[in-house]
Amino acid sequence: MYNLLMKELKLGVSPFFYILPFLTGALMLIPGWLYFLVILYFCFITIPNMFAGYKTQNDLIFTSILPVTKKDIVKAKVSVIVILELMHIVVAMIYGMISIRLYPNLTSYFFGPSLGFWGLCFIMIAIFNIIFISMYYKTAFKYGAATIASITAAMLFAGGAEWLGIENSFVSDLFKGTGTAHLATQLSILITGIVIFALFTIIAYHIAIKRFEKVEI
Repeated sequence: MYNLLMKELKLGVSPFFYILPFLTGALMLIPGWLYFLVILYFCFITIPNMFAGYKTQNDLIFTSILPVTKKDIVKAKVSVIVILELMHIVVAMIYGMISIRLYPNLTSYFFGPSLGFWGLCFIMIAIFNIIFISMYYKTAFKYGAATIASITAAMLFAGGAEWLGIENSFVSDLFKGTGTAHLATQLSILITGIVIFALFTIIAYHIAIKRFEKVEI
């Protein structure tokens, strides 16, 4: 399993996708920007290009001739996705802390980089994962429909959250007002988001294994 993961990280993922989190994360330095987009760029750029590369290189055929199980193939791919997602979020959080230092008194129309906001980002990526991973492994080859469906769902979540932040005074105060100063509340939202991210990804992983077992290579 370790060697298969190393194969994915070294051969399956372009070095550019390891640099991308630092490029997109820098967008957190734009005051009052729509920060959900920083994480969504992973969905817009990394996933479709990475899986297009897998398809072009006949990665499925190559991996299938290795002495590994289908379960290990799924585990390695899902692990790579999660590693890259965590890179995007962690790097964006670092830039977010710098942004807060640069603009301490900024009043934004959209969500700022609070701990609660990052909890929402984890939930958004969890929704992306459970749709993309489970749909992709119906064939383990066609990624287009899975990408479109998962990106659409993630964008709807982000758009819905921002809309609530504008229209609902409680949500607005929680993520943009005095609620951001309540550390316990913000931490609980962040931890809830991380738990949902972990649960949805594990569920997607098990669905993917069951579906991939039925795929004829």
